[in-house]
Amino acid sequence: MEYTILDGTGIRVSRVALGTWAIGGWLWGGTDVGDAVRAIHEALDMGITTIDTAAVYGFGLSEEIVARALAEKKVARDQVVIATKCGMEWDDKENVWRNSSPSRIRKEVEESLRRLRVETIDIYQVHWPDPKTPIAETAEVFVQLQREGKIRALGVSNYDVQQMDEWRKVAPLHSNQPPYSLFDRRIEADVLPYCRQHGIGVLAYSPLARGLLTGKFTEATTFPPGDSRADEPRFQGEAFRRNLRKVEQLKSLAAELGKTVAQLAVRWVLDQPGVTVALWGARRPGQIAEAAGVAGWTLTDDVRQKIEAIMRPE
Repeated sequence: MEYTILDGTGIRVSRVALGTWAIGGWLWGGTDVGDAVRAIHEALDMGITTIDTAAVYGFGLSEEIVARALAEKKVARDQVVIATKCGMEWDDKENVWRNSSPSRIRKEVEESLRRLRVETIDIYQVHWPDPKTPIAETAEVFVQLQREGKIRALGVSNYDVQQMDEWRKVAPLHSNQPPYSLFDRRIEADVLPYCRQHGIGVLAYSPLARGLLTGKFTEATTFPPGDSRADEPRFQGEAFRRNLRKVEQLKSLAAELGKTVAQLAVRWVLDQPGVTVALWGARRPGQIAEAAGVAGWTLTDDVRQKIEAIMRPE
Protein backbone atom coordinates (compact mmCIF):
# COMPACT_ATOMS: atom_id res chain seq x y z
CA MET A 1 0.00 0.00 0.00
CA GLU A 2 1.09 3.58 -0.65
CA TYR A 3 0.86 6.27 2.02
CA THR A 4 1.13 10.04 2.10
CA ILE A 5 0.63 12.95 4.49
CA LEU A 6 -2.51 15.07 4.24
CA ASP A 7 -1.14 18.58 3.78
CA GLY A 8 -1.16 20.78 6.85
CA THR A 9 -2.27 18.04 9.24
CA GLY A 10 0.47 15.49 9.84
CA ILE A 11 -2.13 12.79 9.25
CA ARG A 12 -0.70 9.80 7.37
CA VAL A 13 -3.29 8.36 5.03
CA SER A 14 -3.28 5.30 2.81
CA ARG A 15 -3.64 6.42 -0.78
CA VAL A 16 -6.43 3.92 -1.24
CA ALA A 17 -9.15 4.41 1.37
CA LEU A 18 -12.07 2.14 2.08
CA GLY A 19 -15.33 3.85 1.13
CA THR A 20 -18.32 2.72 3.19
CA TRP A 21 -21.36 4.28 1.53
CA ALA A 22 -22.53 0.87 0.32
CA ILE A 23 -21.88 -0.67 3.74
CA GLY A 24 -24.64 1.53 5.14
CA GLY A 25 -27.06 -0.06 2.69
CA TRP A 26 -29.08 3.10 1.98
CA LEU A 27 -29.49 3.60 -1.81
CA TRP A 28 -27.60 0.33 -2.33
CA GLY A 29 -30.42 -2.12 -1.72
CA GLY A 30 -29.49 -3.01 1.86
CA THR A 31 -26.45 -4.57 3.49
CA ASP A 32 -25.26 -7.63 5.38
CA VAL A 33 -23.52 -6.51 8.56
CA GLY A 34 -21.36 -9.63 8.87
CA ASP A 35 -20.14 -9.29 5.31
CA ALA A 36 -19.48 -5.58 5.86
CA VAL A 37 -17.36 -6.25 8.94
CA ARG A 38 -15.35 -8.87 7.08
CA ALA A 39 -14.82 -6.46 4.17
CA ILE A 40 -13.38 -3.88 6.57
CA HIS A 41 -11.11 -6.51 8.10
CA GLU A 42 -9.94 -7.47 4.62
CA ALA A 43 -9.07 -3.85 3.87
CA LEU A 44 -7.13 -3.50 7.11
CA ASP A 45 -5.20 -6.70 6.42
CA MET A 46 -4.13 -5.21 3.07
CA GLY A 47 -2.65 -2.15 4.73
CA ILE A 48 -5.55 0.21 4.05
CA THR A 49 -5.49 2.49 7.09
CA THR A 50 -7.99 5.14 5.98
CA ILE A 51 -11.73 4.50 6.28
CA ASP A 52 -14.23 7.02 4.96
CA THR A 53 -17.82 7.00 6.18
CA ALA A 54 -20.67 9.43 6.90
CA ALA A 55 -23.45 9.86 9.41
CA VAL A 56 -26.10 9.59 6.70
CA TYR A 57 -24.78 6.29 5.29
CA GLY A 58 -27.47 3.94 6.53
CA PHE A 59 -28.52 6.67 8.99
CA GLY A 60 -25.72 5.83 11.39
CA LEU A 61 -25.37 2.17 10.48
CA SER A 62 -22.16 2.56 8.47
CA GLU A 63 -20.39 4.35 11.34
CA GLU A 64 -21.57 1.66 13.77
CA ILE A 65 -20.28 -1.10 11.49
CA VAL A 66 -16.90 0.62 11.18
CA ALA A 67 -16.64 0.84 14.97
CA ARG A 68 -17.60 -2.82 15.39
CA ALA A 69 -15.07 -3.95 12.79
CA LEU A 70 -12.25 -1.99 14.41
CA ALA A 71 -13.16 -3.26 17.86
CA GLU A 72 -13.27 -6.89 16.75
CA LYS A 73 -9.92 -6.47 15.01
CA LYS A 74 -8.48 -4.76 18.10
CA VAL A 75 -6.96 -2.01 15.94
CA ALA A 76 -4.98 0.59 17.89
CA ARG A 77 -6.58 4.01 17.53
CA ASP A 78 -3.42 5.60 16.14
CA GLN A 79 -3.17 2.94 13.41
CA VAL A 80 -6.33 3.95 11.56
CA VAL A 81 -7.54 7.23 10.06
CA ILE A 82 -11.28 7.71 10.38
CA ALA A 83 -12.97 10.20 8.08
CA THR A 84 -16.66 10.92 8.38
CA LYS A 85 -19.14 13.54 7.22
CA CYS A 86 -21.87 15.75 8.60
CA GLY A 87 -24.37 18.31 7.39
CA MET A 88 -27.22 15.99 6.40
CA GLU A 89 -30.45 15.55 8.32
CA TRP A 90 -33.12 12.88 7.95
CA ASP A 91 -36.45 11.74 9.36
CA ASP A 92 -37.87 8.30 10.18
CA LYS A 93 -39.21 7.99 6.62
CA GLU A 94 -35.68 8.29 5.18
CA ASN A 95 -36.30 11.75 3.78
CA VAL A 96 -32.92 13.51 3.65
CA TRP A 97 -32.00 17.17 3.41
CA ARG A 98 -28.92 19.35 3.87
CA ASN A 99 -28.34 21.12 7.14
CA SER A 100 -24.90 22.53 7.94
CA SER A 101 -26.06 24.87 10.69
CA PRO A 102 -23.77 25.05 13.73
CA SER A 103 -26.40 23.46 15.97
CA ARG A 104 -26.87 20.53 13.59
CA ILE A 105 -23.12 19.97 13.23
CA ARG A 106 -22.60 20.03 17.00
CA LYS A 107 -25.35 17.45 17.38
CA GLU A 108 -23.92 15.29 14.59
CA VAL A 109 -20.35 15.32 15.82
CA GLU A 110 -21.40 14.02 19.22
CA GLU A 111 -23.48 11.27 17.63
CA SER A 112 -20.67 10.30 15.26
CA LEU A 113 -18.14 10.19 18.09
CA ARG A 114 -20.49 7.91 20.00
CA ARG A 115 -21.22 5.61 17.06
CA LEU A 116 -17.57 5.41 16.04
CA ARG A 117 -16.48 4.88 19.68
CA VAL A 118 -13.70 7.45 19.43
CA GLU A 119 -12.78 10.69 21.18
CA THR A 120 -11.53 12.45 18.04
CA ILE A 121 -12.47 12.22 14.36
CA ASP A 122 -9.40 12.43 12.13
CA ILE A 123 -11.00 14.05 9.07
CA TYR A 124 -14.40 15.72 9.51
CA GLN A 125 -16.15 16.79 6.32
CA VAL A 126 -19.25 18.75 5.34
CA HIS A 127 -21.08 16.26 3.16
CA TRP A 128 -22.77 18.70 0.76
CA PRO A 129 -22.99 22.50 0.55
CA ASP A 130 -26.04 23.80 2.39
CA PRO A 131 -27.56 26.78 0.55
CA LYS A 132 -29.51 27.82 3.66
CA THR A 133 -26.49 28.16 5.95
CA PRO A 134 -23.67 30.66 5.33
CA ILE A 135 -20.43 28.79 4.73
CA ALA A 136 -18.68 31.07 7.23
CA GLU A 137 -20.93 29.78 10.02
CA THR A 138 -20.18 26.18 9.14
CA ALA A 139 -16.43 26.81 8.91
CA GLU A 140 -16.38 28.61 12.25
CA VAL A 141 -18.00 25.73 14.12
CA PHE A 142 -15.43 23.38 12.57
CA VAL A 143 -12.64 25.57 13.97
CA GLN A 144 -14.29 25.40 17.39
CA LEU A 145 -14.55 21.61 17.20
CA GLN A 146 -10.88 21.39 16.28
CA ARG A 147 -9.93 23.57 19.25
CA GLU A 148 -12.01 21.33 21.49
CA GLY A 149 -10.10 18.28 20.24
CA LYS A 150 -13.14 16.62 18.69
CA ILE A 151 -11.80 16.75 15.13
CA ARG A 152 -8.32 16.99 13.62
CA ALA A 153 -8.55 17.90 9.93
CA LEU A 154 -11.20 20.21 8.46
CA GLY A 155 -12.72 18.94 5.24
CA VAL A 156 -15.57 19.43 2.82
CA SER A 157 -17.15 17.30 0.13
CA ASN A 158 -18.70 18.32 -3.19
CA TYR A 159 -17.63 21.95 -2.76
CA ASP A 160 -16.85 24.07 -5.81
CA VAL A 161 -14.11 26.70 -6.04
CA GLN A 162 -16.26 29.60 -4.86
CA GLN A 163 -17.45 27.62 -1.85
CA MET A 164 -13.91 26.63 -0.92
CA ASP A 165 -12.89 30.29 -1.22
CA GLU A 166 -15.67 31.28 1.18
CA TRP A 167 -14.57 28.62 3.65
CA ARG A 168 -10.92 29.65 3.56
CA LYS A 169 -11.79 33.22 4.55
CA VAL A 170 -12.76 31.86 7.96
CA ALA A 171 -10.91 28.59 8.53
CA PRO A 172 -8.17 26.36 7.17
CA LEU A 173 -9.30 23.77 4.64
CA HIS A 174 -7.39 20.52 4.56
CA SER A 175 -9.39 18.42 2.13
CA ASN A 176 -12.19 18.26 -0.40
CA GLN A 177 -13.93 15.06 -1.42
CA PRO A 178 -15.32 15.27 -4.97
CA PRO A 179 -16.38 12.56 -7.41
CA TYR A 180 -13.64 11.71 -9.89
CA SER A 181 -13.24 8.87 -12.35
CA LEU A 182 -12.65 8.18 -16.02
CA PHE A 183 -16.39 8.67 -16.47
CA ASP A 184 -16.60 11.86 -14.39
CA ARG A 185 -13.80 14.37 -14.95
CA ARG A 186 -15.59 17.61 -14.08
CA ILE A 187 -13.14 18.59 -11.32
CA GLU A 188 -10.29 18.85 -13.81
CA ALA A 189 -11.64 22.22 -15.00
CA ASP A 190 -11.34 24.07 -11.70
CA VAL A 191 -11.63 22.14 -8.42
CA LEU A 192 -8.52 20.01 -8.90
CA PRO A 193 -6.26 22.91 -10.01
CA TYR A 194 -7.55 25.02 -7.11
CA CYS A 195 -6.78 22.30 -4.59
CA ARG A 196 -3.29 21.85 -6.03
CA GLN A 197 -2.65 25.58 -5.86
CA HIS A 198 -3.76 25.91 -2.23
CA GLY A 199 -2.44 22.65 -0.79
CA ILE A 200 -5.87 21.12 -0.22
CA GLY A 201 -5.97 17.34 -0.23
CA VAL A 202 -8.30 15.64 -2.70
CA LEU A 203 -10.08 12.47 -1.57
CA ALA A 204 -11.60 11.27 -4.83
CA TYR A 205 -14.78 9.31 -4.39
CA SER A 206 -16.40 6.91 -6.84
CA PRO A 207 -13.20 6.27 -8.85
CA LEU A 208 -14.85 3.06 -10.06
CA ALA A 209 -17.97 4.97 -11.17
CA ARG A 210 -20.26 3.09 -8.78
CA GLY A 211 -19.06 -0.27 -10.07
CA LEU A 212 -19.07 0.53 -13.77
CA LEU A 213 -15.28 0.35 -13.91
CA THR A 214 -15.07 -2.99 -12.13
CA GLY A 215 -15.75 -4.67 -15.47
CA LYS A 216 -18.38 -6.91 -13.88
CA PHE A 217 -21.45 -5.40 -15.54
CA THR A 218 -23.07 -6.56 -18.77
CA GLU A 219 -26.05 -5.33 -20.76
CA ALA A 220 -28.14 -7.81 -18.78
CA THR A 221 -27.14 -6.30 -15.42
CA THR A 222 -30.04 -5.09 -13.29
CA PHE A 223 -30.09 -3.46 -9.87
CA PRO A 224 -32.16 -4.52 -6.86
CA PRO A 225 -34.97 -2.46 -5.34
CA GLY A 226 -33.57 0.46 -3.39
CA ASP A 227 -30.39 0.66 -5.49
CA SER A 228 -30.24 4.20 -6.89
CA ARG A 229 -28.19 3.09 -9.90
CA ALA A 230 -31.45 1.84 -11.39
CA ASP A 231 -32.33 5.50 -12.00
CA GLU A 232 -28.91 6.82 -13.06
CA PRO A 233 -28.70 7.70 -16.78
CA ARG A 234 -25.22 6.23 -17.20
CA PHE A 235 -26.62 2.82 -16.23
CA GLN A 236 -29.56 3.01 -18.63
CA GLY A 237 -30.19 2.25 -22.31
CA GLU A 238 -27.72 3.32 -24.98
CA ALA A 239 -25.59 5.31 -22.51
CA PHE A 240 -25.05 2.13 -20.50
CA ARG A 241 -24.19 0.13 -23.60
CA ARG A 242 -21.77 2.82 -24.77
CA ASN A 243 -20.09 2.89 -21.35
CA LEU A 244 -19.79 -0.89 -21.34
CA ARG A 245 -18.01 -0.78 -24.71
CA LYS A 246 -15.46 1.62 -23.27
CA VAL A 247 -14.98 -0.59 -20.21
CA GLU A 248 -14.30 -3.58 -22.46
CA GLN A 249 -11.57 -1.63 -24.25
CA LEU A 250 -10.09 -0.53 -20.93
CA LYS A 251 -10.23 -4.12 -19.75
CA SER A 252 -8.14 -5.24 -22.73
CA LEU A 253 -5.61 -2.50 -22.11
CA ALA A 254 -5.38 -3.42 -18.43
CA ALA A 255 -4.83 -7.08 -19.33
CA GLU A 256 -1.81 -6.09 -21.41
CA LEU A 257 -0.34 -4.63 -18.21
CA GLY A 258 -1.24 -7.66 -16.12
CA LYS A 259 -3.87 -5.63 -14.29
CA THR A 260 -7.65 -5.55 -13.96
CA VAL A 261 -9.72 -2.71 -15.31
CA ALA A 262 -10.52 -1.61 -11.75
CA GLN A 263 -6.81 -1.41 -10.90
CA LEU A 264 -6.15 0.58 -14.06
CA ALA A 265 -9.00 2.99 -13.33
CA VAL A 266 -7.96 3.68 -9.74
CA ARG A 267 -4.28 3.98 -10.67
CA TRP A 268 -5.31 6.58 -13.27
CA VAL A 269 -7.05 8.60 -10.55
CA LEU A 270 -4.11 8.36 -8.14
CA ASP A 271 -1.68 9.44 -10.86
CA GLN A 272 -3.50 12.73 -11.48
CA PRO A 273 -1.52 15.64 -9.97
CA GLY A 274 -3.26 16.87 -6.83
CA VAL A 275 -5.13 13.67 -5.96
CA THR A 276 -4.26 12.48 -2.45
CA VAL A 277 -6.54 9.49 -1.95
CA ALA A 278 -8.92 7.36 -3.98
CA LEU A 279 -11.87 5.78 -2.18
CA TRP A 280 -12.52 2.16 -3.08
CA GLY A 281 -16.00 1.11 -1.99
CA ALA A 282 -16.71 -2.40 -0.72
CA ARG A 283 -19.46 -4.03 1.29
CA ARG A 284 -18.56 -7.70 1.22
CA PRO A 285 -15.32 -9.73 1.29
CA GLY A 286 -13.53 -9.93 -2.02
CA GLN A 287 -14.62 -6.52 -3.28
CA ILE A 288 -11.56 -4.73 -1.92
CA ALA A 289 -8.98 -7.43 -2.68
CA GLU A 290 -8.11 -5.99 -6.10
CA ALA A 291 -6.90 -2.78 -4.46
CA ALA A 292 -3.68 -4.61 -3.58
CA GLY A 293 -2.76 -4.39 -7.26
CA VAL A 294 -3.02 -0.60 -7.39
CA ALA A 295 0.15 0.23 -5.46
CA GLY A 296 3.75 0.28 -6.62
CA TRP A 297 3.40 1.30 -10.27
CA THR A 298 2.34 4.24 -12.40
CA LEU A 299 0.89 4.72 -15.86
CA THR A 300 3.31 5.39 -18.71
CA ASP A 301 2.66 8.22 -21.16
CA ASP A 302 1.80 5.64 -23.80
CA VAL A 303 -0.86 4.03 -21.60
CA ARG A 304 -2.27 7.43 -20.68
CA GLN A 305 -2.69 8.27 -24.35
CA LYS A 306 -4.42 4.97 -25.02
CA ILE A 307 -6.82 5.63 -22.15
CA GLU A 308 -7.61 9.07 -23.51
CA ALA A 309 -8.32 7.60 -26.94
CA ILE A 310 -10.70 5.04 -25.46
CA MET A 311 -12.56 7.63 -23.40
CA ARG A 312 -13.14 10.08 -26.27
CA PRO A 313 -16.83 10.51 -27.12
CA GLU A 314 -17.97 8.00 -29.75
